[in-house]
Amino acid sequence: MPLENEEIKDTAEGIGTQAENAAGAEESAASREEAQVSAEEAAGAEAQAEAGNDEAAVEAEAEQDPAAEAEALKMQLAEGAERMKRLQADFENFRRRTRQEKEELSNMVVQDFIKELLPMLDNFDRAMAAEATDAAKFQQGVEMIYNQLTEILKNKGMELIDTKDAKFDPNFHQAVMRVENPDLEDEAIAMELQKGYMVKGKVIRPSMVQVVANS
Repeated sequence: MPLENEEIKDTAEGIGTQAENAAGAEESAASREEAQVSAEEAAGAEAQAEAGNDEAAVEAEAEQDPAAEAEALKMQLAEGAERMKRLQADFENFRRRTRQEKEELSNMVVQDFIKELLPMLDNFDRAMAAEATDAAKFQQGVEMIYNQLTEILKNKGMELIDTKDAKFDPNFHQAVMRVENPDLEDEAIAMELQKGYMVKGKVIRPSMVQVVANS
C-alpha cells in the first residue's frame, strides 16, 4: 500500500509538471499573439501616417493647381490671339492681292476689247474723210463698219434675239404695244421695234415688240 501512494504522488507531480508546461506554452503563445498584434497596430499607424502625408501632398498640389492652370490658360489665350492676328494679316493680304488681280484682269479685258475696236474706228475715220457728194461710197463704208462691229460682238458671245414668226415670251421680249391683226394669232409678234441681244445665253436687252391681241 505505501508503494501505491508513492506512485500516485509521482503521477500527481507529473501531471502538475505537464500542467505547468502547458500553462507556460499558453503564456508564450499569448505573448507572441500580443507581439503580433502590437506589430500590426504599429504597421497600421505607420500606414495611416503615410496616408496622411499623401493627403497633405495632394492638398498642397491641389492648392497649387489653380495658379498653374490659370497661367497655362493665359499662355494659350496669348498664343490664340497671336495666331488670330497672323491669320487676319494673311487674309487682308489675300484680299488685297485678289482685288489687284481682278482689277488687272478687268483692265486687260477692256484693253483687248478696245484693241479689237480700233480697226472699226479707222474705218469711221475713212468714211468721214470721204467726199460728201459720194453717197454710195459713204453707204458702203457705213455697212463695212456695221459688219465689222457685229463680227467683233459675235466673237465676244453676243447673239441677236430672233423675233421672226415667234410668239411673245416675256423672258426674251418686252411688249410695248398690243395691236389687232386678223392674219396672225394672239400673242404673235407683229413687229419688232428694237432689237434684243443675249450674251452667252443671258438676255442683256429684251426685244421691244408689238404683240397681237385680237380678242
